[in-house]
Amino acid sequence: MTATASSRGPALSETPLPPLDGTAKPWPGTHEVLGGVRLHVRRTPGPGGVRVVYVHGLGGSSTNWTDLAALLAPFAGGVALDLPGFGFSEPREGFDFSLAAHAAVVADALGDLADGPVHLVGNSMGGAIALLVAARRPELVRTLTLISPAMPDLRPHPGRLSDPRMALAYLPLVGGRIRRQLAAMGARERARQVIALCYADPGAFPEHRLEELTEEHGARASLAWAGPAMGRTTFGILRAWLARGPASLWNVAPLVRAPSLVVWGEQDRVISVRRAVRTARSLPDARLLVLPRTGHVAQMEQPVTVAQAVLGMWEGVDAGTW
Repeated sequence: MTATASSRGPALSETPLPPLDGTAKPWPGTHEVLGGVRLHVRRTPGPGGVRVVYVHGLGGSSTNWTDLAALLAPFAGGVALDLPGFGFSEPREGFDFSLAAHAAVVADALGDLADGPVHLVGNSMGGAIALLVAARRPELVRTLTLISPAMPDLRPHPGRLSDPRMALAYLPLVGGRIRRQLAAMGARERARQVIALCYADPGAFPEHRLEELTEEHGARASLAWAGPAMGRTTFGILRAWLARGPASLWNVAPLVRAPSLVVWGEQDRVISVRRAVRTARSLPDARLLVLPRTGHVAQMEQPVTVAQAVLGMWEGVDAGTW
C-alpha cells in the first residue's frame, strides 16, 4: 500500500469495521423521484439518516457499492444512485448525457436526500461527476472521495476497453455492424469482459457476484435506452476531456473546498495511475492512497482498505486533524 499526496497520505481508521460478508446480496433497489428526476437507488440503513452518497462509473450501477456501503453502514446511512441511462434509471427525454448534466442530476438529488452536506463518493466517471458537484455546489458536500476518477486520459490504447471492437462501434460504415455484434454477445460474456478490464485479478471476482452482474446485464439488454445512453455518455466524457480553460476538469479540481481523499489502483487499466498524483495535487485539501494489486474499482476489489481510508478521513475531519 502506497500512501502519497501533495503532502501526506491518509490515516487508515483503526475503528473496527463489521465483518465483510462476501455473500451479501445488493442492497434493495427502488425508484424514487429526487430533484424532480425518477432514479433507481439502493439505500443502506445507518445512523443519522443519509450521510453518504455513492456515484458509479461508466457502465456501472448502484450494485458497485454493495460491500463498501455495508462496511460503512454502522457510521452513516447511504444511498447509491443509478445515473440516468444506467442501472435501472431511465433517462428523461432530452437528457444530453454530458458530465455536467449528470452532475446537475446528482446535485439536485442531494438536495432531496439530506438536510445538510453529505460525504460524496464517486468511482471513475462517477468521480468526475462528484468532482463537478463538489466544485459547483460546495454547500452540498462535507467530504469528497474519488476512486480512480475519470480525469482526462486520452491514451489511444484498445486495452482500456472491455471489448476492443468498441473503439469502432460509432465509426461510419463499420459502426452499425460492430454494434450489432456487441449486442449479440451473451450477458455472461459481457460481464466477464467488464471484470477482466476493471479487476487487477479477475479470478478473484466471486462467482456469485458474476451471476449478479450477468443478471443485471441481461435485464438491461431489453432496455431500449441503455445502449444509446452508454454511447452518448462516452462521448460526453471525451468532450469533457478535450475541454480547455475553465471547463477543463484540471481547472475545476482547484475549486473544490471539501476535504478530499483520492484512491487509485496501481494496476488500473482504464484511467492510468499516472493521473493520481496530479489529481491529488490539484485538489486544495486532498490526500492520496495508491493500492497495489488493484485495478479500476478499488471499492469492489479492496473494500476493507477503502472503507478504512474513507472512515479515517471522516474521523480526521470531525476531529480537525485532516
